[in-house]
Amino acid sequence: MLLMRQERSTIDDRLAAARTRIRRLTPEQAAAAQADGAAIVDTRDSADRRAEGVIPGSLPITRNTLEWRADPAAECPDPRVSDFSRDIVVVCNDGYASSLAADSLRELGHATAADVIGGYRAWKAAGLPTEADRDATR
Repeated sequence: MLLMRQERSTIDDRLAAARTRIRRLTPEQAAAAQADGAAIVDTRDSADRRAEGVIPGSLPITRNTLEWRADPAAECPDPRVSDFSRDIVVVCNDGYASSLAADSLRELGHATAADVIGGYRAWKAAGLPTEADRDATR
């Protein structure tokens, strides 16, 4: 059996393509979206959230489980992010993985999925509100 050789794309190619299909928000725009009811989904791991803090009101949903929580047809959807009428803004450390995650959510049906340019670190550098990770104390 012959296997057909698939053309290779680099991660930079995939990232650039994803960013043409999603909305990218500045930290200030993301804060305004959150104030208007958007869910800020923090896909960073717990160690980063503990070390650096979190955006108040953000939802900690790891990148490993994001699609299962955001798909209403999945076995265990999260109603806070599986409603297609709610805007979702994804944040990671620096704004790279969040672009790929937002594009994946768009493919699932979240047409307005967005990410934060520069990620959590840009949010914090912009002087927007942060707090200690509320899950870190458990």
